[in-house]
Amino acid sequence: MRRSLIVAVSVRLLYPSIMVLSLYFLFAGHNQPGGGFVGGLAASGAISLRYVNGGVQAVRRSFRLQPWTILGSGLALSVGTAIFPMLLGGAILEHGTLKLHPPLLGEVKATSALPFDIGVYALVIGLALMIFEAFGDDLDDELEMIEPPTTPATSIREEYRPLSQHVPASMWLDDDEADDSDESGPDGRRNPGAVDA
Repeated sequence: MRRSLIVAVSVRLLYPSIMVLSLYFLFAGHNQPGGGFVGGLAASGAISLRYVNGGVQAVRRSFRLQPWTILGSGLALSVGTAIFPMLLGGAILEHGTLKLHPPLLGEVKATSALPFDIGVYALVIGLALMIFEAFGDDLDDELEMIEPPTTPATSIREEYRPLSQHVPASMWLDDDEADDSDESGPDGRRNPGAVDA
């Protein structure tokens, strides 16, 4: 399959930009519009651009972990963050705030909702990766792997000769078609001297 130069260059420029935007949505989502879900959707859009440009192989090269590992980790982190306050005697999904004053950065505020959002972010990305994994390889790549037959078939029986994983052709051929086998040689090929009636 031919790749478009315009698409390839555009994806090279847009992919990192969209991933940075998705991280902004993730971290700014607690106080402003955004969050783990919106950030995950933006990252999934960037992944879909990778798929359009390079197929499933480009998507697989983007992440070292398997899609189900990313999805499962995100789900575990989200559920763990939701249940952890109950273990401390609080309500489910209760969150706390931590304010730090590091030098040169001023005030930095972190909430316990951030790990929940990170889990949702990973869950959405893992789901998108699993969808592209289910799409599979390009059809053109699969067609290139198919070997053409070495000799053309001259009868139905030869066309559908039994393979180790298939039922023999005689099991499903009609009796009329099986009569054509009388004109065949011992190897299943048609005798050159046989004349059609």
